[in-house]
Amino acid sequence: MLRPLFALLLLIAPLLAATPTWAADTQPRDLTWEQMIPPDAPKPPPQKAVIHSLSGMADALESAPAAKQQSPSAPVVKALDGQHIRLPGYIVPLEVTEEGRVTEFLLVPYFGACIHVPPPPSNQIVYVTSKVGVKLDELYQPYWIEGSMKVEASTSELADAGYKMAAEKIYAYELPDS
Repeated sequence: MLRPLFALLLLIAPLLAATPTWAADTQPRDLTWEQMIPPDAPKPPPQKAVIHSLSGMADALESAPAAKQQSPSAPVVKALDGQHIRLPGYIVPLEVTEEGRVTEFLLVPYFGACIHVPPPPSNQIVYVTSKVGVKLDELYQPYWIEGSMKVEASTSELADAGYKMAAEKIYAYELPDS
């Protein structure tokens, strides 16, 4: 009686010790902005110098006409659809709660995009929603956004985005210590 039970345990022990496939997918894949552009698509022009100080600029920014987006329907990488990713970028608020938490925003690759300079191509913008939101202390603070990427176009008053994401985690981007 014990011998068959022991043999069965020997057979199933490797299966029990193996990492299940669902557990291997819990870590998000780090994604770069360059990987969001198809290899055969035109590369976006280099970013212009941005203004890092907003003092004295609020009135000028509010009265300035909206900047025209570089490529509102730029090609996207369809293989990114459904991937669990982590992407660093800057938050451009669209919806803010009464408590001051940003719950809808555009994630862009550089500071000032959609605010100080024309929006980048749509394949360089992610429309993000968050149930909890994030409290923004400074617009020039970059953040990591984790979640499932969708290859789906969306339009806001600031720009068209080629990707969407429901943020699972939002946290400050910190440079690694040298």
